[in-house]
This record gives sequence, structure tokens and C-alpha cells, in this order.
Amino acid sequence: MRAELGAVVRWLGASLARQIFLLQTLTVLVLVVVAVALVIVDARRTQLSEAEQQTVAVAEAVAESPTVRAALRSQDRGRVLQTYAERVRRDSGTDFVVVMGLDRTRYSHPDPDLIGQPFIGDLGDAPRGRVFTQEYTGTLGPSVRAVVPVFDRGEVVALVSSGITLTRIDRELRPHLAAIVGGGVAVLALGAAGSWLISRRLKRQTHGMGAPTITRMYEYYDAVLHAVREGMLLIGDDGRVQLVNDEATRLLGLADDVTGHRVEDIGLPEALTVSITSPEPAVDEIHLVGDRVLVVNQSPARWQGRPVGWVVTFRDRTELQAVSGELDTVRGFADSLRSQTHEAANRLHTVVSLIEMGRPQEAVEFATEELETVQLLTDRVMAAVEEPVLAALLLGKCAQAAERGIDLHITDDTRVAEPGVDARDLVTVLGNLVDNAMDAAAESEDRRVDVSVTQTGSRLRIRVEDSGPGLAEDLVGPAFARGWSTKDAQAGGGRGLGLALVGQVVRRHDGMVEVSRSPMGGARFEVRL
Repeated sequence: MRAELGAVVRWLGASLARQIFLLQTLTVLVLVVVAVALVIVDARRTQLSEAEQQTVAVAEAVAESPTVRAALRSQDRGRVLQTYAERVRRDSGTDFVVVMGLDRTRYSHPDPDLIGQPFIGDLGDAPRGRVFTQEYTGTLGPSVRAVVPVFDRGEVVALVSSGITLTRIDRELRPHLAAIVGGGVAVLALGAAGSWLISRRLKRQTHGMGAPTITRMYEYYDAVLHAVREGMLLIGDDGRVQLVNDEATRLLGLADDVTGHRVEDIGLPEALTVSITSPEPAVDEIHLVGDRVLVVNQSPARWQGRPVGWVVTFRDRTELQAVSGELDTVRGFADSLRSQTHEAANRLHTVVSLIEMGRPQEAVEFATEELETVQLLTDRVMAAVEEPVLAALLLGKCAQAAERGIDLHITDDTRVAEPGVDARDLVTVLGNLVDNAMDAAAESEDRRVDVSVTQTGSRLRIRVEDSGPGLAEDLVGPAFARGWSTKDAQAGGGRGLGLALVGQVVRRHDGMVEVSRSPMGGARFEVRL
């Protein structure tokens, strides 16, 4: 019992291809055996029907023969009828032809010793003038027989029985059985060969794994894909989506099931589509998809050295990118304060030296001159901008520009009360525009940047222009795409995100961006939120 149970367990653990082969072969075997049995039964039924028709025909022919009628009237009828009946039996291929009287007395029989003895078997309606057939076991064994009346002058005067034994019928059926069984074996061989070919293909596709292994892998696979907090996209080697989990659907903003669609047709940004289908792996690439900043990793998938597609993962960096932008602003402000600390120390030494030289008036003028300028800028910004984050950003950028030798001018029309826009979005838009403007102005002779932030009702307008080389009209569109930058590509993976993030904020607030030529010669960006 244990051995049988172990065999069943090993069979269930066999590869799925082997199980399919065995099941298909068993199915074909059962079908072939049933079909052969049905064909044999039908063939035997046909043989019996033909034997019955033959016995009836022979019996009727004998009953209608003038020789039989004449012999029945003669005194030597036994000899004549025996000779005639045996000749007919041999010529017709039947096993017996018996002529008998109405009292069942035999006048002829293949066995002469049985002549004169009563006929064994049913007569049916034959004495009343009808043909009667049956299967019956007589002196020669089981047979198909027919009993036919002999008419003379309209009356039944005798009976004729003709029969074929079942042994002969079975013997004549044997050649047909050989052909039927041979055909069944041929069909079974073809079915087994077809099952083997199917199992070979299935084995390649399932990598020889068994059904329990495939089931367990699918359950783990499905559970992991739905539980993982990263978006995952599986692309086949034909460029079609094979699987997308819930997180990827959410991050990419996919409304419908995209399984089976080509990557180019599911509505992803062009840069992301190129990155996904690239033969080269992508590591921690930053892409903008809708209102999200995503970290994308792509790796080609291989099986036994053969490429089978790509595995792409997504992580949401939207909040992190916003915080990073604020951190960059704070870091720039801190750097400016640090440089001002060194500058203040130099001024302090100068003031002390002037006092020691007995020139206190000049020391006071020197000490208050720079402080008055800085304080005036701070007072003006704080008076015009009530949003503290925006005011701090403007002051920080002014200090940063002064450190870089750039004249950053905040226009007199700058007025902001309650902007109605999230402070992080303001930092993203204004910070990136000013940074780009200072980078552009640093390459010019005038080195100037003008910034204007005004509010009209619920509408906020931000205008930044510089004295740099400007931006050609055919580059305006690509400038807001992820990865586009005029800066050194080696500067880092964050290059090319500034204007893309600005465009993201503008779209989120149903705003607009206008890019034109500044009167200073550089670019002029005007954002309305």
C-alpha cells in the first residue's frame, strides 16, 4: 500500500508535460478500445444480418424448386431430396439445408444418420405459410436459421430450413477483426505520438515543472505582486505588457487593463517608453509621469541566456523631490549666510582697525553702510510678500546671487498677500526658474536677473527673466520635458528636472507658462497659477 501511495505521489509530482502525456495517452487508449469494440459489435451484427438474409434466400430457393415439389410426391423422396439439398448446401455456403414434413420428420440432413428423425428447433409461423428466422442451438451447434414453407397447389405440404452456424460466422469475421484491430492500433500510435509532441512543447514552455510547483509559484507570484509597495511592469520580448500590478497602475495613471497592449500604446511619456524598452538597463532614472516624480529601474529579463523581456519597477519620489527642492533652497540660503559670516568678520576687523586709528566716524559709516543696504532689501521684501516661505526664498536667492556676482533684482511691482498656492509649489516654480536664470546670466556680460511676483485676486503671476543667451523657439517644448538640459550632462542625474517640475505644478493648478525673449537679451518665463 505504501509503495502504491508513493508511486501516486511521484506521479503527481512529475512534470506537468509528463502528466499531460500520460493522461492524453490513456484517453486515446480508452477511446480506441471503445471504438474498436463498437466496430466489432457492429461488424458481427452485420455478419449475422447477412447470414440471416442468406439462409432465407437459400431456403426460399429450395422451397420453390420444382425438384423439391416433385420429390415430395414420389416414393423415393428421401434419396432425391438428400442429394439435392446437399448440392445446394455446398453451392450456397450454408451449413445445413433440411427438407422436412409438417410433422418435423427430416427428409435431408448433412448427417445422414439424422434423416428420419424429428427436426429440433422452433418452426414459428412457417406451417401457416410465413417465413420464420431465429438463432438456435441444434444438432450442429448454435446457428442462424430460417424455416420456409413449401407450397403445392396453394397448400403448405412441407418445410425447408437452412442455416449457418455461428462458428462459421465468427470464422468469416476474423479477417475483418484483424483489420479493425490493426486500424485501432494505428490510431493509438498516432494519438500517442501526438501526445508526445504536445508534451515536449509543454515541457519546454513549463521548464519541466510539475503542476504543484506551477500552482505554488503562481500563488506566491500573485501574492507578492499585489503586496509589494513598488510598481512593477513586466514586458514581453515582443514589446507587449505581460503584467502590471496595482501600484504600477496607480503610479502610471493607467485607467484600464493594459495587459497585451504594446508599451507605445498605453499612454506613457516618450522618454519613459524609450527607457523601458531600451536594451540597456536603467538604474534609478527620474521620470515625470503626470503629477508624479518616479524613480525607474529597468532590467532585461533572461532565461538560460535567452532574452524574454524586461522587468521595470517604479517608486514614487514626488514628495521627496518637493522636500529636496526646499532643502536645496535652505542649503543655498545657509551657504549664503556662511559666506556673509566670513564677510562680516572682515568688516568687523576693518571697523576695529578704524577705531584703533582714531577714526570712529568713518568706522560707523563703514559698518552701517552694508547693513543698511541689506536691511532695506529685507524690509522691502517682507513688506511686499506676506508669505514667509516665499519671502525667505527671495532673500536666499538674493544672497546666493550676490555671492555668485549676479545682480538679482526684485521688481517694485512684487506684491503677494495670500497666494492660495501651496508653499512647496511656490518653492518649486520660483526656485527652479531663478536657478535656471542665474545659471544663464552667469554666462553673460551683464549678469542680471529680474524677478517679479504679483497677485491679482486668486491669480498669481511669476515672471523671471535674465540677461543670458535666451531660449530658441524650437526648444521651448523640449525644455519642459524630463531630461532636457543645456547644462553639463555630468552634473548629475537631477539635471533636466527643473522646468519639468515647473510644468508639473502649472498643470496641477490649471495654469499656463509663456516663454519669450527678455529685453535684457535672455529668456523670459512667465507663469500664471
